Amino acid sequence: MGVTDPAGPVMDRDEVDRALARLGQEHEAIETSLLALQDHAGRRLLEGAELTGVTEARWQATEAQITLLWGYFDAYAAALRSAREIRARRRWSSREDLAELTGLLRGESVTVPGGASGRLSETFSLSALVDRMNELYATSLDMIVAADAVWSALPARIDLLAAELQRTRGLAHSVGVRPGEHPAGDDLERITHTLTRLRADVVTDPLAFWVPAEGSSAPGGGRPDTTVYDREARALEDVRREIDAVLTVRQDAEARLIRLRDVLSRADRTLAEARTARGEVLAKIAATEVPVVSGPPTVLQEQLATAAEYRRQARWHRLSPLLESLEQKAEDELLRARESLTAVTAPLAVRAELRGRLDAYKAKVARHGLAEDPLLVERYDAARRMLWSAPCDLRVAEQAVLRYQQAAAELLGGASAPEDRKGDQS
Repeated sequence: MGVTDPAGPVMDRDEVDRALARLGQEHEAIETSLLALQDHAGRRLLEGAELTGVTEARWQATEAQITLLWGYFDAYAAALRSAREIRARRRWSSREDLAELTGLLRGESVTVPGGASGRLSETFSLSALVDRMNELYATSLDMIVAADAVWSALPARIDLLAAELQRTRGLAHSVGVRPGEHPAGDDLERITHTLTRLRADVVTDPLAFWVPAEGSSAPGGGRPDTTVYDREARALEDVRREIDAVLTVRQDAEARLIRLRDVLSRADRTLAEARTARGEVLAKIAATEVPVVSGPPTVLQEQLATAAEYRRQARWHRLSPLLESLEQKAEDELLRARESLTAVTAPLAVRAELRGRLDAYKAKVARHGLAEDPLLVERYDAARRMLWSAPCDLRVAEQAVLRYQQAAAELLGGASAPEDRKGDQS
């Protein structure tokens, strides 16, 4: 759409001809724009839609504006025809004709009935009338383009997401993920309701999902608001990952159950070994506190049996978290059994270390030809009797080994004594 020249003095014939030519071009441009607006796909959709909310109110106002636009255009066209008829009276227009044309082309010569102000009629110059039509056209086109943009973008995306949702629901049902039984099933139910409501709202009130561009005056400047859609798409992706985890459980459940049984069996065997070792320690080691060895926890075996039952019943959504919990508990149980065995057998390890130390010193003095020394023989036999008799008092036996080491160090000479004593401390 164009803009006419501002008002001025009486126009001459050349100015009139140029103004009429410009007005004719503006007339064609305005008509083309109005026809394009009339044929706009968004306008046709708005005419046939059951609208609500913001869109209903805006469309009622826009329809009134479009009707007013055509009224303005008809008045503009009529004024242009009148000016052309006056100019066509004579080849060389008279002063009176030029004055009349000047008033028509530049003055407030166009009266239209009604108007946005609520008055019975309004009077415009052709220039002001074009400005008014430009304003009404821009606001009308902005509303239509915004609604069309939302309709073009969101419903199709919602439909695609809904189709993916249906596939996910079918897959979830196959692995036992159902509403009321699994959180992911509840999420799918909520997403379904939200998308159904969202699509209905978008279809009836598209402008409620339009975000205008800040600082933009162009018609249709903005973007569809996809906040709700994006949130539900992310929620569906989270559910898909949960379903994938359940599917993974279904695929490797048997192998994981076998590994669990093996870990718990090793823990039981280790505890049994610890109980046997405790009896041995109590029989062979005196004056030593030996920790009590607890039995295997029956709750883990019960949970393992429950997991196996879930697998037989294909209740994968319940099996998945149970397996994860059991795997951690089984590893903890095996670690506890090993620590118990280590704590129980610690006195036997101390006795073995003392025996090794005693024999090492005996070999050392033998290399120096001192094995038959009476003091060494006496102290060696005393330490050996203590270490190889049951029950063995470790504290007394350790003192006997130390006495043998000291006697050996003294006989081997002062040079070797510090090294021996350092070895003793270690």
